Amino acid sequence: MDDVDFPPPPPPLLPHVELLSSNKKTPFVELYLTSFASACSAEMVGYPFDVCKTRMQIQGEAASKSGQAVKYRGMLATGLGIIKEEGLLKLYGGLSAMALRHFVFSGLKMAFYDFFRNSLLIYDKDGKPQLTFLRGSFCGVMGGACANVISSPTDLIKVQMQMEGKRRLLGEPPRIHNVFQAVTSIYKAGGVVGLWKGTVPNTWRAALVTLGDVSFYDLSKRTIMDTFDVADNRVVQFVGAMIAGFAGAALSTPADVVKSRIMNQPTDEKGRGLHYKGTLDCFNKLVKQEGFLAMYKGFVPYWLRVGPWTMVFWTTFEQIRRFRGDEGY
Repeated sequence: MDDVDFPPPPPPLLPHVELLSSNKKTPFVELYLTSFASACSAEMVGYPFDVCKTRMQIQGEAASKSGQAVKYRGMLATGLGIIKEEGLLKLYGGLSAMALRHFVFSGLKMAFYDFFRNSLLIYDKDGKPQLTFLRGSFCGVMGGACANVISSPTDLIKVQMQMEGKRRLLGEPPRIHNVFQAVTSIYKAGGVVGLWKGTVPNTWRAALVTLGDVSFYDLSKRTIMDTFDVADNRVVQFVGAMIAGFAGAALSTPADVVKSRIMNQPTDEKGRGLHYKGTLDCFNKLVKQEGFLAMYKGFVPYWLRVGPWTMVFWTTFEQIRRFRGDEGY
């Protein structure tokens, strides 16, 4: 009996359990802080483009209110104008508010996406996890929307701080000095509801951005790896990040323009906007007064921001995971 070789034990009934993507094992705090650190790294590269993009999106608003013709600036002229008129550091105006936003939004965005993705994974006959395009798109839209509903006030503060230098040049009284003062002044002007001004277009934008920079990254990587039968590596991550950056910019620019307009507009004593009644009203006035292409105003700096931003974000994100011994996301 001692010489008898017993057959190996049968495989588990659910072999796919061990084949779940490695991010399933990532603790929430680690995923959250990795996302925040990656976003901050990306902002050091892309933030000046965000300031230029916001300034370009607001152009035309003054013209429509005053009835005067305004010479529009392109991306380069806008950046040089900010440096000449306000100083080099104004290209990073509102950076503290951006850091606050990423601390709330980016961590929650990845956590929500991670949750939805792991909930919607399906398995092929070999037990390998699969994520269809529609399921991945749903994860991105829901992840971005849920995170933005919570973090929208931080984006409102960022937009107003980015426009503060221009307001002072135009002789308008100072409105924002720092993040804390911004929160208190916005709250005094419009109450709790005022802190969530522009949430509808901002949530729409966040959902579309996350669809582009997270869902498209995830789906692009899977498609490239399956099509060319290659392992997850830096080249795959780079290509996926560039696809995601362009997709995010193309999908979300119209909502981003409306968001910037609504968040930057002044309000009355009851917190109601003086220029636009809501998202649809802003869209209608934007198209009627400035033309259809106004919805893509600031697209070039926005794309130049989102593309490199997405690349740096995912490169940093994947490198941190590799440093900790995790597999690619």
